[in-house]
Amino acid sequence: MDSVEGNIKLLLQGKEVEESQVLCDFTLHDQNEATAAKGVAVATPAEFNPELRENVCFIVAAVLVNEEGEVLMMQEAKSSCAGKWYLPAGRMEAGETIQDAVKREVLEETGMEMEGTTLIMVEAASGSWFRFVLTGNVVGGTLKTPASADKESLQAKWVADLGELSLRCNDIYPLVQRARQFWGRGPTGEETGHEPWHPPLLPVDKSHNKLLLRLVIAVRKRVNNRVCVLTSDKTATHLPITEINPCRSLHSTLRKYMTEIFGSDLPPHRPQGIMSAELQLSNPSGSHDGLLLTLLVPIRKALEDVPLIDKYSWVELPKNLGEELLSRMGKNMIVPLNVIRYWESYA
Repeated sequence: MDSVEGNIKLLLQGKEVEESQVLCDFTLHDQNEATAAKGVAVATPAEFNPELRENVCFIVAAVLVNEEGEVLMMQEAKSSCAGKWYLPAGRMEAGETIQDAVKREVLEETGMEMEGTTLIMVEAASGSWFRFVLTGNVVGGTLKTPASADKESLQAKWVADLGELSLRCNDIYPLVQRARQFWGRGPTGEETGHEPWHPPLLPVDKSHNKLLLRLVIAVRKRVNNRVCVLTSDKTATHLPITEINPCRSLHSTLRKYMTEIFGSDLPPHRPQGIMSAELQLSNPSGSHDGLLLTLLVPIRKALEDVPLIDKYSWVELPKNLGEELLSRMGKNMIVPLNVIRYWESYA
């Protein structure tokens, strides 16, 4: 069980899990069999190989806030939204990591150079569109002016009040608010105070050939109030992993896997947030254009009241480690996962 405890420690530190191989417990083929067993028509392919720009889309966005509380914005040059304002954002390209992509987009669209500090949100629409939102610090560059307009953008500027701009989309308001909260700065630069916040979490540069979701399912044991996490005992003991259904929402994938583990009478639970995001695109595209997200899922019942289906078991964590995991369930103590119904195809 040391490996499970060790991997929980690594996740809490924002580091890569130590596993010799990624063991997927609930593939699309398994999910289709479970669907067919209920007499429901199967609509998802049993095999899905993610390929950038063909059947998956990964977006990056940067929310950079200066000491005055102003946000770095860019003016669109695309014909479909020319003149509108938005955060520097765009699609990842072959061979990139998330940090590679966000640095490139910020430089191309604003003229500024940045270093990422942390993810502040991960967003998903269907099971094949993902947006990674980072904040960080400007470390160089020259702010883009209208004289430097090109196909990437018309100009960039620092903005205190987004309401003064004609925005391409209003979906950036909660992202800007979250970044300002992280840095403890209001829209006019006033100190808003630093509430407790999750430690910086940067993406892990690791390639995958499938879209995968790892679960850290946590529950308290009534008898001693200790925290336990669920493990899969298939092949080797590890944190459970399911393949993401590319045709359904992430919430749908989660519910289906939870039903596979616990049966139809699901214990009350709620996805708390992202503990890690692993992504390194292949070049050329197609061989390793998958990702692995690790999601914290607390169970709101005592372990003794939660029946398990076979091949899964609970591992009790040392007291201090369990308490540290519990602390991530507080406000702003984990990177949120936002599952959305509508998204723009390019950002």
